[in-house]
Amino acid sequence: MVKITNFPFLYGPEFEGERIRAEDLYIQFGGRTSSMVEWVTTLACEEITDGKIELFGPDIQDCAIGDTLPLAIIIEVAGKNMQPDFEPVLEKQIHRILNRTKGVMHTGQRDMGHIKVSKSVALKGFSLRHIGAILYEKLHNDYERIIDKTQVKIYTDAKKAAEILNKARPIYAERDARVEGITDEGVDTFYSCTICQSFFPFHVCTISPQRSSPCGSYSWLDCKAAYEIEPTGPNKPILKQKMLDSNLGQWQGINNFVKAASQGKMNCYNLYDIMEKPMPTSEWVECVSVVLPQCNGIMIADKDYNGMTPCGMDFKTIIDNIKGELDIPGFMGHSRYNIVQDKFIFAEGGVQRIVWMPLALKKWICDNFGRRGKGPEIIGMLDKIADESIGTDEESVLAFLKAAGHPALLMEAII
Repeated sequence: MVKITNFPFLYGPEFEGERIRAEDLYIQFGGRTSSMVEWVTTLACEEITDGKIELFGPDIQDCAIGDTLPLAIIIEVAGKNMQPDFEPVLEKQIHRILNRTKGVMHTGQRDMGHIKVSKSVALKGFSLRHIGAILYEKLHNDYERIIDKTQVKIYTDAKKAAEILNKARPIYAERDARVEGITDEGVDTFYSCTICQSFFPFHVCTISPQRSSPCGSYSWLDCKAAYEIEPTGPNKPILKQKMLDSNLGQWQGINNFVKAASQGKMNCYNLYDIMEKPMPTSEWVECVSVVLPQCNGIMIADKDYNGMTPCGMDFKTIIDNIKGELDIPGFMGHSRYNIVQDKFIFAEGGVQRIVWMPLALKKWICDNFGRRGKGPEIIGMLDKIADESIGTDEESVLAFLKAAGHPALLMEAII
């Protein structure tokens, strides 16, 4: 087992935020052309061999320069103080832990991860087993209060990685559902997330019961657990204080925190609005909403949709144009789950403003509205939303909306 203290590669916080460009890329896992999943799960102590690291499938040295492989990382933990609520908190640490390795770039979370490994370390023998060793030791060092034993399983075999992905996704959905029933009005504290500041120094998210993290990794309850485990970490409580605008979703306490955490680059933003100072978008959002002026509504694209959208850009191009910016009216990054939360673009009228989304995302939304007991009027409205089978230009979408009698066409002008 490789220890960080005897690690044969450079490791430390000074390497967080390192970018690996195409000319120095040896291999990547996940990203746009493959899948990657990270899953922390709790087992009984007797089920874990502490420090055991297993690799199923080809390693980095078995691949050629430029290859892309699927990747599934399962971290199995046990401890007398370990709780299931802590699992997503530990998952979130994978990003920080791996990014401190020189020559390794990690982005994303859950089932939208992406790892790039540079030629500079790959040609010196860097292995996926090193990744397992780093995760094992750092989790033990940083969370010894709750973790007694850990083992790591890494899968690059495509079939096995897909099986892990299919097992993990329902777990993510169960975690998201735990926050249902808690409202923004019912709590006096929201939580921050500044983990993306390693790449975007002034970026800060605010996570509330009805505004889950844009990357889809954290709910309000997850942030609450994260703060209990690590009070000095990226998830800190923010007292809402005075309500400034209940329609837009703006509070004095949130504004004060945002100004301080962004080093004065932002004075405020709104949690429920896409047109006026929307919360900034980083590179690793699950979905992005964009205003379609002719349709008087918004389109939504998610990370799994690779095609063209009615705003004239695909998902990647949209994100490349808005990531890291402080706020861009008409563009808003968010999680899939946020779409079925009651405060989604509340200032613009909520889900009745959605005029286009990919078919697969529409099915996900329909299933989750149904699970949450939403009325048939909302489920029926989804049939009035265009998708790629209708068209990927605004004119085709508008014609469909008129024929379907979409409610957005009768609402107040969005611009």
